[in-house]
Amino acid sequence: QVQLVESGGGTVQPGGSLRLACAASGFNFNSATISWFRQAPGKQRDVVATINSDGYTNYVDSVKGRFTISRDNAKNTVYLQMNSLKPEDTADYYCSRLYRGTRYWGQGTQVTVSS
Repeated sequence: QVQLVESGGGTVQPGGSLRLACAASGFNFNSATISWFRQAPGKQRDVVATINSDGYTNYVDSVKGRFTISRDNAKNTVYLQMNSLKPEDTADYYCSRLYRGTRYWGQGTQVTVSS
């Protein structure tokens, strides 16, 4: 079955960096489009970045120039490198795959940006 397992969250000061990882299994990873979402307390879950099978990437405006999504097909893993973090980046981060109308989620990893 589809499994997505996030890791790499933590607490960092403003201006700091974190790299999240999403380890995938149970499907043909090389052909999959994977997205990172985030959900801050009391807010809806929104997409942050997406990467398709060709390596094409897309970002929400608020993270452009600061976040980079990438993939390692040999490791079935998608990464989210987050630089210049801001307090407003504080959220639970989830990786996700949409397949035949079903969206699959990992369990999430918490990111806190605070001084």
